[in-house]
Amino acid sequence: PPHPLIGFASILAIAVGAGASGALNMWYEADIDALMTRTRKRPIPAGRLDPESALAFGLVLASLSVFTLGYVANWFAAALLAFTIFFYVVIYTIWLKRSTPMNIVIGGAAGALPPMVGFAAATGDINLASVVLFAIIFMWTPPHFWSLALLKRDDYGRAGVPMLPNVAGEDRTRLEILIYALALAPLGVAPWLLGFASLAYGVVAIGFGIALVAAAAAVFKRREGDAARAAARRMFLFSILYLFALFLALVVEQTAHVFALI
Repeated sequence: PPHPLIGFASILAIAVGAGASGALNMWYEADIDALMTRTRKRPIPAGRLDPESALAFGLVLASLSVFTLGYVANWFAAALLAFTIFFYVVIYTIWLKRSTPMNIVIGGAAGALPPMVGFAAATGDINLASVVLFAIIFMWTPPHFWSLALLKRDDYGRAGVPMLPNVAGEDRTRLEILIYALALAPLGVAPWLLGFASLAYGVVAIGFGIALVAAAAAVFKRREGDAARAAARRMFLFSILYLFALFLALVVEQTAHVFALI
């Protein structure tokens, strides 16, 4: 494993890079943020921050995060972090989000890249394990955000964002959530099946995967009124817990392995 100080600085740099992406996203989307109830209290639309300051803040954070990671870890990881920020801000925020209902599907790659960045920071390379972790988050992103889109369909419609419920309808969105959940559940077990996680992780992944599919099935079945909204809300919240549980299990397992080596 890398030196603890290098590991801490690398994680901090990746987190700051994520913050930079968020700041630049909110700078560019201030116009539509002002139209949506869930985002209108963000600093720019609420008038607490001017757009130029937000842009400068995001660019400074992005530059510092990339150069810090390159200096403390390696420049391959730094280049991958720079690409992640670019993908989120330019490909997802500026291009995809307002032009296609597949914005979340393609744009989800940006949110899925950090495990690969972290692996590159630790090793100077990427391997199958980091690609599988990327794939888990990539497949997780659409059902997670489409559940939110079912709850905030009016918001997105007011802002002119072509989320799947607004373009293809709620029934199609419910079907897609279920399809992605059915694909994600076995993929979540892949780290154990491929031998870079233990049986304990496999048990966690199987249990949470079954629960995730059940939550998605409830969204698919309940299509009217308060029951439909409650099912979508449960799916959205449980999907957060699902991803957290899988990665926490990996972190605990790897930490125990490192201490065993020491």
